[in-house]
Amino acid sequence: MTKAPEPVEPANLKFLRLLVTTLTAIMIVGVLVVIALLVTRLRDTGPSLPAEITLPDGARATAFTQGQDWYAVVTEDNRLLVFNRTSGALVQEVAITAPK
Repeated sequence: MTKAPEPVEPANLKFLRLLVTTLTAIMIVGVLVVIALLVTRLRDTGPSLPAEITLPDGARATAFTQGQDWYAVVTEDNRLLVFNRTSGALVQEVAITAPK
């Protein structure tokens, strides 16, 4: 019995197979890059917060923010208290007024 010849793939099908294989490889590389970026970013400890903040008498904190060498606390009585990060000393006090 004679073997039948192997069918020849059309050029379109070869191109489609190459395209799918290439896109699969690109997606795998992309997922690996995203995972690597997440691992390196989540390993970072983040900003360091002061262990303790001493507020003036009667002040209650409602918000906190920080910069390179300072941190600030917004109080319930609409004051912004700016502290030195190194010494913890109160550097500036700003009254906050709402726009009318």
